Amino acid sequence: MPISPTRCSNAALRRATRSVGQLYDEALAPSGLRTTQYGLLATIRALGHPTMGELADAMVMDLSGLAHTLKPLTRDGYVSVVPDPQDRRARRIAVTEAGNAKLKQATPLWRAAQASFEAAFGAERAGLLRDLLHELALPDFRAAFDAPAGGRDTPDHPTG
Repeated sequence: MPISPTRCSNAALRRATRSVGQLYDEALAPSGLRTTQYGLLATIRALGHPTMGELADAMVMDLSGLAHTLKPLTRDGYVSVVPDPQDRRARRIAVTEAGNAKLKQATPLWRAAQASFEAAFGAERAGLLRDLLHELALPDFRAAFDAPAGGRDTPDHPTG
C-alpha cells in the first residue's frame, strides 16, 4: 500500500517549499534573481568571506550543489571566488560591488514577499514556522534522525 504524500514529512516539506518558492521567485523576478540566488548572496554577505565549505555548511548544501548554484552569480559578477590566502587549496567567496547593488535592488522585493507571506499565513504562525524549520536544519536534528529507532517514539512503538 503506497504512503499518501500528505503523510510523508519530506513530501509535505518539499511541496510547501516549491509552492512558497514560486511565490518568492515571482516577487523577486524584477531583480533578475531567483530566491535561491538571493538567499545565497545574503548569506555570503552575512558571513563575510566564507570558504566554500563554510558556505555549504551554512546553506546545508553539498559542495557540488553549491558550486552549481554559484555559477550564474559568478558569471554575472555578483560574487568572486578566490583562493584563500592562508590555504591555497581552499576557495573563499565574497559578494562584489555589483552583488551588493543587486542585493540592494532585490531586498525591498524580498521584504514585500515576506510581508505578503506573513499577511497570508499570520505573523505569529510564520515566526513559529521559521523556528521549527530552523530546528530541522540543525545538526542535532540530523543526529536524532540518524539515531537507532529504539530510543525514539514511532507510531508502532511509543516509548512513553
